[in-house]
Amino acid sequence: MNLSKFDNKSGARQAGSALVYILIAIALLAALTTSFMRPASQQTTAQSSFKAITNLKSQIEFMRSSIQECVLNYPAGDSGLSGTTNEPYPVNPSSTYLTSPHTPAGDNPMGRIRCPGNPGASADHASIFGGKSGKFMPPAPDLFEDWQYHNGIDGVFFFTQTDKTDAFLQTAMEKLDDEFAECEADIIDASAAAVELTTTADATLDPKCPLGSTCFRVWLIALDPVPANTAYNGDVVGDEASCP
Repeated sequence: MNLSKFDNKSGARQAGSALVYILIAIALLAALTTSFMRPASQQTTAQSSFKAITNLKSQIEFMRSSIQECVLNYPAGDSGLSGTTNEPYPVNPSSTYLTSPHTPAGDNPMGRIRCPGNPGASADHASIFGGKSGKFMPPAPDLFEDWQYHNGIDGVFFFTQTDKTDAFLQTAMEKLDDEFAECEADIIDASAAAVELTTTADATLDPKCPLGSTCFRVWLIALDPVPANTAYNGDVVGDEASCP
């Protein structure tokens, strides 16, 4: 029997197998090299965008659930507010209904909203965020300003703003907007001029997205249909323009 013939076939098979492994190793090395050769700026942008989305989303969910807890626990709200705007949602911190010992704020910071859960006609509302409630308002998201609250004729919403121009911020807000239902959240571009966030009839403290800023707004409730001059321009494909 000619054993050399079998040895040659076995050697050929082994050589073929070794070649396959070598080709696989080369392919893996090429993929790894490509990953490492990706511009550092792209990797940094992606990481920054993901961080911004995560931070904004977690704060939005925390604030929204805290307000909904108040509304569900006290569906009748405050009898003194019956028939006013959007009861039993918290009134604006600037509301003159909040008398001593709760002096109205000069603006409407989210951290100062109070739960209208008093069954009588009393302005002694409990803070939603603070030591007694056990819920602490988080600091403003990185590169953004503190959240602001609005309860008016158009509905109830809260928003934050940034005057930073980092490209990843716009990307983050657009991706975050896509995670909400249409007209539930929107992005307001005030790079060219300040943008009114409410209609003229609902100009309580006249909330605006200030000149040179981009704002991200989340609605808790909104009129149906939404007033025609309320800005919904957060969807990059423009279909939120049909919200009014």
